[in-house]
Amino acid sequence: MTALHHRIDGPEHGEPLVLGPSLGTSLRVWEPQLAALARRFRVVRFDLPGHGGSAPGARGVRTMEDLADLVLETAEACGLTGFHYAGISIGGAIGATLAVRHPGRVRSLAMLCSSARFGEPRAWRERAEAVRAAGTGPLVEAAARRWFAGPVRQPLLDDLAAADPAGYAACCDALAGYDLRGSLAEITVPTLVLAGREDGATPPAHARLLADGIPGSSLVEVPGAAHLAGVDRPEPVTAALLAHLPAQEGTTVRREVLGDDHVDRAITRTTAFTRDFQDLITRYAWGEIWTRPGLDRRTRSCVTLTALVARGHLEELGMHVRAALRNGLSADEIGEVLLQTAVYCGVPAANAAFAVAQRVLAETAPGTPGERP
Repeated sequence: MTALHHRIDGPEHGEPLVLGPSLGTSLRVWEPQLAALARRFRVVRFDLPGHGGSAPGARGVRTMEDLADLVLETAEACGLTGFHYAGISIGGAIGATLAVRHPGRVRSLAMLCSSARFGEPRAWRERAEAVRAAGTGPLVEAAARRWFAGPVRQPLLDDLAAADPAGYAACCDALAGYDLRGSLAEITVPTLVLAGREDGATPPAHARLLADGIPGSSLVEVPGAAHLAGVDRPEPVTAALLAHLPAQEGTTVRREVLGDDHVDRAITRTTAFTRDFQDLITRYAWGEIWTRPGLDRRTRSCVTLTALVARGHLEELGMHVRAALRNGLSADEIGEVLLQTAVYCGVPAANAAFAVAQRVLAETAPGTPGERP
């Protein structure tokens, strides 16, 4: 087996997110979500065997485990050891299989319009034989009704019509043998289960079974959406995914500004009582404000130092003096900021701030800004 056809989008150092398509579609089924996800994540989309840009043929696939192994090989070809995963229908089943068989590789899981078991095996085996005999063209009309509650997206139906019969049939065989109902409790990563309320292929009852069986999972039902919910209703599906996935951009900026040691200590100290507050800080302070393009980080450090002096938050000031050094301010420039605060915030406030800053600057190693020796 070799890597599946895939495409990579998003920042080079973003946290990796692998997106799995549904049967009969290609990686472009994720296009409605791509721009929002690729702002925060290194997104890898793949095509199933014989679908989209993947080579024709079954690629040795007989089971869902075989498909999961192909996805692992694809991830490894992209340099990924661990990754977040979201998948639609069979793509979700691949993700669930990975989460059970390779729990150390999957960091979080989202199953969209998916199931622990996709109906009776006989129906899938009959479909596989029909496709091997006549191709996928005869499936298009029924797929249009099953996939979309709203307007039909012809390019996705074109993907189905163009799918290689051997590859499509192999995926049907994998679905015939797939039954994860007895293993759902083994999925321990944070999991989102999403259902389209108009989905006749995997009705909401399938999603509820998943959510009931996967410990700690969350369930979202999207009205007005059929089997390709992310295409029918892109906004609520994208919002659900972003709420489920970690605030990676905020985490990255927080680490860059405050340092890994500080952030790691904060994470270690997080409890059930403080978890939501830490999430609030990461998403909004670091993910929304510190990432805005209107001010560079040096300027934001100047503003932050001034605000902390004005409010007398000396316990935070030392941390942000170190952050200012990381952001490129010199000791003299920090002194100028504090001198300015003496005029506008008061001499006693500036006096206390100079004492804190002097202690931090004395502790700072000359080699790496903001780090102790």
